[in-house]
Formats: sequence, structure tokens, C-alpha cells
Amino acid sequence: MLSFGKLVWNEWLKMFKKRSFFVPYAIIMVIILLFAYLTQFLGGLQDALTAPQFTEVIVSNEGLGQLLVILSIICTAGIVSKEYSGGTIKLLLIRSVSRNKILASKYAVVLLFSLSLTLFSLLLGLVTGSVLFGFSGGAELGNLFTAALYHGVYMVTYATVTFMIGTLTRSSGATIGIGMTMLMLGGLIVTLLSKYSFVKYLLFTNADLTVYANGRPPYQGMTMTFSLIVLAIYMFLFLGASFVTFKKRDVA
Repeated sequence: MLSFGKLVWNEWLKMFKKRSFFVPYAIIMVIILLFAYLTQFLGGLQDALTAPQFTEVIVSNEGLGQLLVILSIICTAGIVSKEYSGGTIKLLLIRSVSRNKILASKYAVVLLFSLSLTLFSLLLGLVTGSVLFGFSGGAELGNLFTAALYHGVYMVTYATVTFMIGTLTRSSGATIGIGMTMLMLGGLIVTLLSKYSFVKYLLFTNADLTVYANGRPPYQGMTMTFSLIVLAIYMFLFLGASFVTFKKRDVA
């Protein structure tokens, strides 16, 4: 466990030392502050909002949440592929550490970085919202917590898909392209296939759990538990493909 922790820390330092590491956080900060500023000029809206409600809008998948996933895809796409293109993969594999641990540490950092974007958005949103609109707890905090959980599942789903693509293709460009295409066109694919019963088993149909917020599932037979099980199966298959490929691939 100690060696795995060191691997994770090493991978995190690799990301941290890049000049672009703080760019996504800066983008998030600018957008949240700009949104807060504009909200002040929307007649009466500032009086109807509280900090949790303001933050819920930010982290929802219909709001800033989609941008957080995009930033995660762009920033983590090369975590595996760049080891091959830069030739540093050989230095990793000559260590007395299994390939599974090496890849697992990279996946752990992908999740940590992705979720850190969400946590940063939550904290900044609450602080900004408290200053401008005032803070209120109770049901509003509960709604915010639920929205954050829904977004966390959405984020982890696409982070895992992107991680698999990067491991299989060893190309940062292809990873970003395919990941962004899946993210952008997922809803359209579900709509086009909506007349078929198998649509409820697609990844895109189950990734966004906010569809259960109104208590009405998008398709007959779907429940929150159903979607979580379907997502768990997809995650198992994606990670299985990633680890099997990485373990068996020859390094020239």
C-alpha cells in the first residue's frame, strides 16, 4: 500500500509541475465570478437565491458541471499516452512494481484531479454565494449535496471512459476527440435510439442521474438502482479492458 501511495503521489507531482496545471482552476474561478456578477444585474434574481442554490446551479450537469467534465477530459487525456510518446514508459516498467499498480495509480490521479475540480467549484460557489446572496441550510444544502453526488457519478463515468480510450489508443488527440464527441453527442444518440428498448442499457442513458430528480424515470423499467448497476458494469468492462491491454502491451 505504501508503494502504491508513492506511485499516486509521483503521478500527482507530474501533473502539478506542468505549467497548465492551474489553468482549469483559473477558468472555473473566472466563470463562477462572472456568473455571480451577471446574476447581480438580473432583476430580482439575487434576492431569490441563497449560497447553496447558487452553487447547485454551478455544479449541475446543465450548468458548469458539463464544463468541469470537459476540463477533466482535456487535462487527463495524456496521462498514459504521453508516457509512450515521451519514452518515459520504459522508466516506469523497469521498476519492481507491477503494471497493474502503475496503471491503477494513474487512474487514481485521474479521479482525484477530476473530483478536485468539482470540490473547488463547490467551495468557491459557496463562498461567493454566501457573500452575495447569504447562506441558508436545511433542504437547500440537501439539494446541493444531492446535485454534487449526481455530478460526481457523471464525472467519474466520463473520466473512466477517457482513461480507457487513452490507454487503448496511446494518443492524447484521439482521447480528447473521442471523449468530447461521446460527451457532446451522448444525448443525441439516446434521442435517436429512444424508440428501441435497449436504449435504457446504454452508458449515455444512465450516466446523468439527475433524470431521477423529478421522480420519473426516462424509460420504463429504469430506476436509480438500475442505472447504478448498469454504470458499475460499464466501469468494470472499461477498467478491465484498460488493465488487460496495458499489462499485455509490448514496449519497444
